[in-house]
Amino acid sequence: MPIDSCAKLEHPALGLLEFDSIAVGIRAADAMVKRAPIAFLKAGTVQPGRYLVLFGGSVASVEEAHEAGLEAGGPRIVDRVLLPDVHQDVYHATLGTRHAPVCEALGVLETTSVASLLQAADAAIKGTDVTIIEMRLADDLGGKAFVLLDGGVADMEAALEMAASSVATGKVHARTIIPRLDETMRTILAAGTRFGLCEPVQPEGAELHAIG
Repeated sequence: MPIDSCAKLEHPALGLLEFDSIAVGIRAADAMVKRAPIAFLKAGTVQPGRYLVLFGGSVASVEEAHEAGLEAGGPRIVDRVLLPDVHQDVYHATLGTRHAPVCEALGVLETTSVASLLQAADAAIKGTDVTIIEMRLADDLGGKAFVLLDGGVADMEAALEMAASSVATGKVHARTIIPRLDETMRTILAAGTRFGLCEPVQPEGAELHAIG
């Protein structure tokens, strides 16, 4: 999705269930939409052989769907999150909205599961003056997830601390703050974080030398 594009759906609640079985995940997703009139459902496979179900809508419908998913998924549920008052920036980021980095510092939070990232990102931006640049939810990340945050250094330190404190021990794989992001990296991150889609960027002042 292009930078600064906005997801059209806006609802107060968001939930996600992560299954270690694709078959059980599909069955659970079916049970969820049959149980409650949720506003949207996004589901599919991610590495390593897991099935994600992301859903949003009114608080009541999301809670009902979440309960149906838990009942159908049972021990096949790897992780889960229910955000009855989700921050709209988190909501939009889960649907693909991205923004170019513009502020003083870049924050990166990497978690071992998608559910823990949603929980951590929601806590981070509700408690501080930071914004989401991009959020990546598993796909080709081996089950991990990460979010890029934009803001001042002091806010970023507080945001990452709140994020880490909001999830279970061991769920944060890594976190870092980069003050004064280099313009070359700013350009690269503005275009996205997927290596296969990254065009080579020549750093300012770099010299090209012939080989041979």
